[in-house]
Amino acid sequence: MFRVTTLLLAVLTATPVFAQLASPNKAGVSMGHLHYVVRDVDANKRFWVALGGTPDTFNGAVVVKFPDVLVFLTQGESTGGTDGSIVNHVAFRVQTFSAVEAAGLKVARLANFPGVGSTNTPEGERIELFENAALNLTFTQDAGYKDATAERHNRPLPIPIAFHHVHLYLPAGKVAEAKAWYTKMFDGVPGKRSNYDAVDLPGINLNFSENPKPTVSTKGRMLDHLGFEVQDLQAFCKRLEALGIKFDEPYAKAAAGTASARLTDPWGTSIELTEGLRSATSTRR
Repeated sequence: MFRVTTLLLAVLTATPVFAQLASPNKAGVSMGHLHYVVRDVDANKRFWVALGGTPDTFNGAVVVKFPDVLVFLTQGESTGGTDGSIVNHVAFRVQTFSAVEAAGLKVARLANFPGVGSTNTPEGERIELFENAALNLTFTQDAGYKDATAERHNRPLPIPIAFHHVHLYLPAGKVAEAKAWYTKMFDGVPGKRSNYDAVDLPGINLNFSENPKPTVSTKGRMLDHLGFEVQDLQAFCKRLEALGIKFDEPYAKAAAGTASARLTDPWGTSIELTEGLRSATSTRR
């Protein structure tokens, strides 16, 4: 259908991308991007901009920039939305729902959880939203961990919007295994976000729940893959290989210096690792 990694490398090589990615952890890892495959790129671009992102266009690809994450939009047909895949949804923090509604988006509020709601993209993707005052945003680190970056979840949001979490719905009995895997592979900080087991990385909180229904890989879904930005990616890939990771696409470097690799976690989450995304970014909004 198309080669997402090749397209992303071409985009990053040809033109700088302006965004604010989080500073990396000790392993060199932070959140990088979400890559959506959509039928109507323009309509989805308008949605993400209304939510609070800043648009850019690069060689036929569209990027909408948010603090801590870039949203890539590629035209194509997907096999379905996130619902039914291992990644059930993504979430952002906002100041208030009224500000989102003032931008023309509808917000469905959860009656039993004040400050928690969701909005939908033009093609039906549910994007979870948390108001600044929501009670279940807090992250409690496991015993023995005291990471200052992970404490951001326990403070008020100082900006209009920021990326918050990705929620994985796992087979029964796999939550502890997934939590340990992401902690080990990416040097994450384990803990709990509200009542959910979680692992924190700069720019993203990974949440894990059991799902009674079977799920499929993210590959080919509307949210095709997650992207982590990694310093010294080649060395990082060698470390993962030593830990038993088999790459779907091995480390590759483009002529202009950007690099990438692709892997799939044990439950079907497609993950692209990039290097050079941060150096191609700017603080411009």
